[in-house]
Amino acid sequence: MNAPEISTAVADTVSATVEKEEKLFTQLLHHVFDSNEIEIPFVGHVHLPHFHPVEIFGIPFDFSITKHVIFLLLSALIICVVLALAARSNQRNVIPRGFGNFIEVFVVFIRDEIILPNMGTAGLRYLPFLLTTFFFILVMNLFGIVPYGASATGNVNVTAGLAIVAFFFIQAAAIRAQGLKHYVAHLTGGVHWSLWIIMVPIEILGLFTKPFALCIRLFANMTGGHIVIVSLIGLIFIFKSFFIATLPASFVVGIGLLELFVALLQAYIFVMLTALFMGLGIQAAPEHEDGHAH
Repeated sequence: MNAPEISTAVADTVSATVEKEEKLFTQLLHHVFDSNEIEIPFVGHVHLPHFHPVEIFGIPFDFSITKHVIFLLLSALIICVVLALAARSNQRNVIPRGFGNFIEVFVVFIRDEIILPNMGTAGLRYLPFLLTTFFFILVMNLFGIVPYGASATGNVNVTAGLAIVAFFFIQAAAIRAQGLKHYVAHLTGGVHWSLWIIMVPIEILGLFTKPFALCIRLFANMTGGHIVIVSLIGLIFIFKSFFIATLPASFVVGIGLLELFVALLQAYIFVMLTALFMGLGIQAAPEHEDGHAH
């Protein structure tokens, strides 16, 4: 075999190796990214329904069912069934017991440690919204740890939808507490009218930065953990050594356990920040400002 043939053989081998590794990483990242198919145990890959995009005001919208949509709907179904059973159990028992008592722990914690310190008693009317948000995000986060599952909160469209809902509740709480006139006047920042041209756009921009931070924070944290796990698993196939593989494998187990904590923590942070932003609007009401001044 002459030199050109050897070079060609080496190039083909390298190309095949790179293609094989790229295919492997694509399969690993399949757990992170959204797709039009879902993997079911003992069944294999199942293609999900695909619809033609619908144009609304010239903007195409794709309403096809994807993997993240499936787990989002499944999360909603789970919290509806589970929380309904817990509520029925607590209605039968004067003192909550069993699973109902377990759910009651979260309810009391969110009421006493999140809502009352940040929103006061006026925030109790928003307890159902914040509880629903907490359990919905928590279940979606936990699905990212389950085999064959996927975390819908790893999709920026899902977190953006949650942030948009939170945005409307934040503004509604502020308007309800302050009144529309005081709410609009509060956008001036209390400065002289000559500075309104500067202050009003800044205040309006500040209204949107809060939900934007909620959206990106949840998306980045839920995606980052999976990317780290995929990177550590990739080290095993890069080094192709049994002794080196034990170290990344142990790290993967540790990060997997950490992901369980992160799933709970990110649901708590999203709800806590939402309650904090709602509380800022409530505390800006005239009666609250008069009480603080006094």
